[in-house]
Amino acid sequence: MLKDFAKLKTFLMVIKEKSFSKASAKLGISQPAVTQQIKFIEDYLDTAIVERKKNGILLTKEGEDLYRIAVRLEKAIANSEKELLKIINKDFTFVMGSSNAIGNYVLPNYLGEIKKRIDNDVYMNVGRSCDMIDELEDKKIDVALIESPVFRDGIVYREWVMDELVVFSNQPIKKHLAVEDLMDFDWICRDEESHTRKLTSEVFEEMGVNCSNFSVLGILGSPTAIKEAIIHADPTAERPVTSVMSRHVIADELRDGKLFEARLKNYKIERNFYIAYMKERKHDAFVDNVVNYLLSLHKI
Repeated sequence: MLKDFAKLKTFLMVIKEKSFSKASAKLGISQPAVTQQIKFIEDYLDTAIVERKKNGILLTKEGEDLYRIAVRLEKAIANSEKELLKIINKDFTFVMGSSNAIGNYVLPNYLGEIKKRIDNDVYMNVGRSCDMIDELEDKKIDVALIESPVFRDGIVYREWVMDELVVFSNQPIKKHLAVEDLMDFDWICRDEESHTRKLTSEVFEEMGVNCSNFSVLGILGSPTAIKEAIIHADPTAERPVTSVMSRHVIADELRDGKLFEARLKNYKIERNFYIAYMKERKHDAFVDNVVNYLLSLHKI
């Protein structure tokens, strides 16, 4: 009998993609490996199951029978996996690590659903992206959600959602800002180690803006501190107090009219949020459930 379901999963992917090469790309294995696994099944069954054609593949009668069996097995395994999650590691706490903007303003909305899906407690660490990757490597957290591309070997990175950084103030300001407009503001900036600061500085340099000419009121270490400082700034001041922030951080205040946003004329400050986990845990049922759920949230 077949010793594992991996070869049948390969068979199912070949049928789904109608191509050995596309199946190999989806599975992350080489095309010869796909061919070898299909041949293993055929040798085991002592019959051909797939015929290659110019416009794709064609199942033999035996292949069609196997396909129906494999689909039933796949569904049974998926259902069994859900049941297993309910009985193993009952005292296990799933720990997620998040950078500041994600951990404070995005992830809390979904922790309840994550807990429900894995039927376990979920704890969250919040800090800088580089610190979260350190904790991931040290096995202190199970999954990291980061806003800074801290790429290291041995870690799987999945692009999650696109984030946009905008200029904001507690006073109405122009919707689209030219270089000269930026000099009319008082600024509160992130610390120099912040990815938000680095990304913003790169765009300002492209615009020909020298940030050293800004009127800077202060430098703060967290998006929450900056947001609160600007909310409580004098709304009648002659020079608006501004900063650059992820729209996720100020979404509620924008909706309530407490803050006002603007974009840079002819420029957009964007970045990807990433989901990161150790390669050695890419088949872990808990990690897989959490990652698949997060990836299903196409637009946040």
